[in-house]
Amino acid sequence: MRAVNVRNGFRRVVEWIGRNEKRVLVAGLLAVGSLWAFLAIAEEVHEGETQAFDEWVLRKLREPDDPSQPIGGIWVEETARDITALGSVTVLLLVTAAVSIGLALQKKRGAMWLVIGATLGGGILSTALKDAFGRQRPTVVPHLTDVLTASFPSGHAMLSAVVYLTLGALLARMVANPWARAWCLIVAMGITVLVGISRVYLGVHYPTDVLGGWAAGMAWALGCWLLARRLQRRGKVEPPAHVEA
Repeated sequence: MRAVNVRNGFRRVVEWIGRNEKRVLVAGLLAVGSLWAFLAIAEEVHEGETQAFDEWVLRKLREPDDPSQPIGGIWVEETARDITALGSVTVLLLVTAAVSIGLALQKKRGAMWLVIGATLGGGILSTALKDAFGRQRPTVVPHLTDVLTASFPSGHAMLSAVVYLTLGALLARMVANPWARAWCLIVAMGITVLVGISRVYLGVHYPTDVLGGWAAGMAWALGCWLLARRLQRRGKVEPPAHVEA
């Protein structure tokens, strides 16, 4: 009985999300909320209010008698490095290129340029924010992977949200089955969350760096989703097959 109720409840949520007007409203509210969250986190970081909490979390993820050793052992450390690579510039560019080529082969050139523009725009925004805040990388624990840029916001967290959430939202717009749409978004969010957590575990970002990156990336991805929907209605981006635009 409980399983039936859960399935029925999830089905109602999927049907509710599927109504266009409410989807736009929810996406708009989430975009505004994400932007507000980023600004609030950025203000706290700038004022140094989060520093004690950030350093406490990083210490908790290391062995008490040896800060160079992360908790969980070597296999967790290697897994974290593998996961964090999913948010690297190289991997994200490869993913973007693969999806763009696939869209071009389907003659969905409007969608292709939207994906390219969303990715490049997000990368430029991430770089600009890092330069603007100029936060130093954590020094409370040794880094377990190499880093080159400033700390806030996390580029891996932000660009993962930009690329994977944008692609997930775009793919969700191009499939008819509501369960498939939900799965596209779940996978995109799951990868984004794991990449962000791996950056903190490896000691190269404070938790607030990652939270700020997620918030900024989500705001950008939702904005791209709303733009895609608007362009689809105008015929400038190919509409999803068998789905009411």
